[in-house]
Formats: sequence, structure tokens, C-alpha cells
Amino acid sequence: MAGQAEADVPQKLSLLQRVYNRCMEWIQTPAGVWALFFIAVAESSFFPIPPDVFLIALCVGAPKKSFKFALICSLGSVIGGAIGYGLGLGFMDTVGQSILNLYGLQDKYALVQELYQQYDALAVGAAGFTPLPYKLFTITAGAFKIDFVTFMVVSLVARSARFFLVSALIYKFGAPVQYFINRYFNILTLVFLGLLIGGFILIKVVL
Repeated sequence: MAGQAEADVPQKLSLLQRVYNRCMEWIQTPAGVWALFFIAVAESSFFPIPPDVFLIALCVGAPKKSFKFALICSLGSVIGGAIGYGLGLGFMDTVGQSILNLYGLQDKYALVQELYQQYDALAVGAAGFTPLPYKLFTITAGAFKIDFVTFMVVSLVARSARFFLVSALIYKFGAPVQYFINRYFNILTLVFLGLLIGGFILIKVVL
């Protein structure tokens, strides 16, 4: 069984690479904006590859349209998040669980439940802005019946912050910043996550 599992890993990686290559080819066509939108939708509920790499490719190709691409990516991601929420709400035992099993996220399901119980919307914000698997949080939010309006608002803020950050860097510095983003993306997201958490705390204090 162990040997079979090890043999499956290269096959999965090969499949993932083929999917990635096909998406990159699609991005380079005149329909590239639509490709970005649908990839962002899919990634929030079931697709394995984050849309950031495709967003960066489009922004590098046309820096002046970077903010347009960020908006499209953000809207697609939030719509996909709503789909993931619906899967968790109505189909957790079938479709939702299958998606979690596919990506080996079963053991993190209980952890995310605890995060929602402790932090509610803040957990959605963290997932939406960091490299954490967003689909895990969207599906789980539906399964645990997190307030949908709060979920959507926080998702919009967090995902927009993430994608507009990437686009702003490319708009300002152009293609040379791509290497910097790829290498230090996790650090950037943690820094801005801290700012995001500070914003939520400030809102609670003020209100």
C-alpha cells in the first residue's frame, strides 16, 4: 500500500503540471481575462492552483491593466467562495468531503472548526489573504453555517487585499518585481495579515 501511495505522488504532480501548463496557455490567449476569472472561481472551491500565478502573468504582460486584473480575480475568487460555502452547507457529506479528501485536508477540518469558533470572521480573513487553502475555509464555513453575509464581506476584503497587493507591486515596479513576489510572497502576506488583523481589532474597539 505504501509503495502504491508513493507511486501515485509523481502521477498527481504530473497531472498538476499539465493542468498548470494548460492554464498558462489559456492565459496567453485573448480570452486570458476570462481564464483568470474562472480559475479564481474554481480555486476557491475545488481547483488546486492559486490564481496568483496567473494574475502575475497577466499583470507582467500588461502592467497598466494590473488593477483591472486584480478586480476580476477578486470578484471571481469571492464568487467561488460562495460556491464553496454552498457545497459545505448542502453537500458536505458528499461533494465537500470528497474535495477535502482529494487534497488531504481531512485532518485540518477540525482545526478550522476551532478557528471559526474562536475567531469567526477573522478566520475567513486570514484564509482569504494568506497562502492557506482557501477552499478548506469556504467549504467549512458552509458546513458550520457561518453567517453568510459576514463571510462574503470579509472574503471580499481579504481576497481583494491579497490580489491588489500583487497587482500594485507589478504596476509600480514592473516585471522585475515578479521574482521578489515569488520568493517573498509568504512574508508579504503575513505582514499584511497583521495589518488586516489590526484593522479588525480597531473596528471592534471603535464600534
